[in-house]
Amino acid sequence: MELELNISPLALEGVEQKRPLVIAGPCAAETEEQVMDTAHQLANNGIKIFRAGVWKPRTKPGCFEGKGREALPWLQRVKAETGMLVATEVATPDHVEAALEAGIDILWIGARTSANPFSVQAIADSLRGADVPVFVKNPVNPDIELWTGALLRLNNAGITRLGAIHRGFSSVDSKLYRNPPMWHLPIELKRRFPSMPIITDPSHMGGRRDLIAPISQQAMDLGFDGLMIESHCNPDCAWSDAKQQVLPEVLDFILDRLVVRDSIEVTESISQLRKQIDDIDNHLMEILTKRMRISREIAQYKKLHNMTVVQTTRYSEILDKRGAQGVLCGMNADFVKKVYEAIHSESVRQQVEIINN
Repeated sequence: MELELNISPLALEGVEQKRPLVIAGPCAAETEEQVMDTAHQLANNGIKIFRAGVWKPRTKPGCFEGKGREALPWLQRVKAETGMLVATEVATPDHVEAALEAGIDILWIGARTSANPFSVQAIADSLRGADVPVFVKNPVNPDIELWTGALLRLNNAGITRLGAIHRGFSSVDSKLYRNPPMWHLPIELKRRFPSMPIITDPSHMGGRRDLIAPISQQAMDLGFDGLMIESHCNPDCAWSDAKQQVLPEVLDFILDRLVVRDSIEVTESISQLRKQIDDIDNHLMEILTKRMRISREIAQYKKLHNMTVVQTTRYSEILDKRGAQGVLCGMNADFVKKVYEAIHSESVRQQVEIINN
């Protein structure tokens, strides 16, 4: 089934429509003084959209879970004194009602909430009739269908000013990133919904201040529309996620050095290169077709001689040999192995079909 979203421009008052769209502010609204101090510093550096978590869904009980409704007047004061638009996360219909009553300009749905279709539907129902921009963070698990489903539920409820936030995906392994980017997933989302803005959250993705700048640059290089970055007037003393927040002046330093490349016009030279890629892809398809034909012939032999489909020794030999060969050709061994794993999987599928026919 072809997926479609009825997308309207975000039309954010006072915010220039250019890359990158920047949303910045502390992970959580802790005190009125902290909120106002951070907001004024960010506004003085040209930031137009202020973010702060009012309700904070935490993994374990006992952690700081936000000030709730008490903090909404602080965001109202930010808007009144700085002129910035204000944004916060909502996770329940009660949150939506309170945020809309307070005149919050932008809402976003967090990663834990977007993983639950029931929760997203309840939020979507509570937003019916509202004209407010809503961003949806990717679910904690790498499931693009859940992400897409959350966007569709909101769109079906009449929300057309939609955007997505790529904040990386949870992993059980200890890696460089707090939440590995898995860039192919937001790229696929962009392919499905090319008119919808997608912004990157390098704070949650990296989990460390020193990773914010390189992740932000990578997001720009990949053509994403904006950045949501956590900034705090005193990040070392933040009540939550202290390691991934930066001072407003550091944020200004990072943004000032971003290289934003636009590729609106396709030149003749790159068109010729893309044509070469298309020709090679066609050739690859022909070669794969021949390979699968030979695999089917092997299946007939295995069936005739009552042999199992998978020969593990042969499979391991192929992966090791092609992985090493890929390195010699300037490619990553894991990449080459993944390619051959996919080819082997399709070959097994076709052989099983023949043997069981």
